[in-house]
Amino acid sequence: MKRWIASAALLIFMIVPLLASAGGALDTINSNVSSVIDVMRDPKLKGEAGKKVKEQKIINAAEKLFDFVELSKRTLGLNWNKLTPEQRKEFVELYKTILKDAYIDKLTSYTDEKINYTKEVPLSENIVEVQSIVTTKKADVPINYRVIKKDGSWKVFDVIVEGVSLISNYRTQFREILGNNPPETLIDTLRKKVGKK
Repeated sequence: MKRWIASAALLIFMIVPLLASAGGALDTINSNVSSVIDVMRDPKLKGEAGKKVKEQKIINAAEKLFDFVELSKRTLGLNWNKLTPEQRKEFVELYKTILKDAYIDKLTSYTDEKINYTKEVPLSENIVEVQSIVTTKKADVPINYRVIKKDGSWKVFDVIVEGVSLISNYRTQFREILGNNPPETLIDTLRKKVGKK
C-alpha cells in the first residue's frame, strides 16, 4: 500500500491545467506533463515559499484535468445512488481534498524521474487508457491513466500504478464503511479525516 501511494504520488497531479481539445489522449497528457515537471525542478521555487507555489500549481492542474465527479461515482459504484444530491456534492469535495493531501507532499519532492509514454489503448468509444513507464533510480514503474472524453477534452478519472487502481483502492475502504452504515457515516468519516468536524 505504501509503495503504491509513493509511486502514484509521482504522477497523479503532474499535469498542467491547459488541455488541447484536439488530438489523442496520449498526446494530450504527454504534451502537458513537461510544463509541470519544469515547475517541480525550478530552482527559484525552493524553500517553504517555493513549496507553496508548487502546491498551488499542482492543485490548479488537478482541478482542470481530473474529473473528480466521475472519479467519485466510479469509486462508490452502486453506493453512489444511496447518497442524496447534497451528500454527493460534499463527498466529491471531501474526496478531492483527501487525494490532494495524500499526494502533495510526496510530489513536491519530485526530482529527476523520467517518463516514457508507450501507447493508448481504447477501452470504449470515449474511454482510453494511456500507458506509461516511470523510470526511477530503483525501478521502472508502470503507470496508466484512464481518461474519458467530455466536451472535447480528455479528463483523467483513474490512475493505475503497478496494476493497482486508485479507484479500487479507495472503493474497498469506502465499501467497508457503507456496508453496515448509512451514507452520512462515510461523509462524517471523511469530514474528520480532512479536519472538518
